[in-house]
Amino acid sequence: MGGDYGKVYLTGAGPGDPKLITVRGLESIRLADVIVYDRLVSGELIKEARKDAELIYVGKASGRHTLKQEDINALLAERAMRGLTVTRLKGGDPFVFGRGGEEAAHLAERGIEFEIVPGISSCIAAPAYAGIPVTHRKLAASFAVITGHECTDKDSACVDWAWAAGAETLVVLMGLAQLPYIVEQLLGNDKPPSTPIALVQSGSCSEQRTVVGTLRTITSQPEVAELVSPVAIVIGPVVTMRDKLKWRAVEAVLN
Repeated sequence: MGGDYGKVYLTGAGPGDPKLITVRGLESIRLADVIVYDRLVSGELIKEARKDAELIYVGKASGRHTLKQEDINALLAERAMRGLTVTRLKGGDPFVFGRGGEEAAHLAERGIEFEIVPGISSCIAAPAYAGIPVTHRKLAASFAVITGHECTDKDSACVDWAWAAGAETLVVLMGLAQLPYIVEQLLGNDKPPSTPIALVQSGSCSEQRTVVGTLRTITSQPEVAELVSPVAIVIGPVVTMRDKLKWRAVEAVLN
């Protein structure tokens, strides 16, 4: 490792509710000289930073990136090479569609010490907060998680829709804008039209909303138009458990 380099924490902030961050995650915020944070990180967590900490927003929204990923990588390395402690704070978990692997590799190549601080991913938290278990002994022995973004260049991995259609429970993150395409791909790969589907907006947050339907009906349901990202999409028989397991009284249910 570099002799006088600082350390970088690649920290998952959890699904949105600031109380769902880990103890180690909170420690990494309070230790940091520099915090580089994303759009979905709760402002309550940023308030835990030291008063003298440098706060750098690098949030990404669809079609709007504050910094390119390569620039974020360079920023983390540059601050650490100054001898500073840097916390890269991401929504969810840094290694679940968070590009934490790319950032860690960039740091490793330069001999910069880093620590991965896992976070609770929305792929399990959003369904749970909507009363949907991603596995159930009688309904699903496994679940799969995919991105709703299809690849845009030859270096990106694409979704194998035939494989995805065979999942007992399928969770799609970042897929709201592509919902018609996702449904089309699943139906085209023999997923039954009667398969239950739930769209969970802002799981664990006060803005949480849920729409439930089937692959046959979901794209024509008017409630879907009221949803805004982030939305976790859950597909499979486990969605039927929601009727029994809804536990969050504050949720405004749209279905």
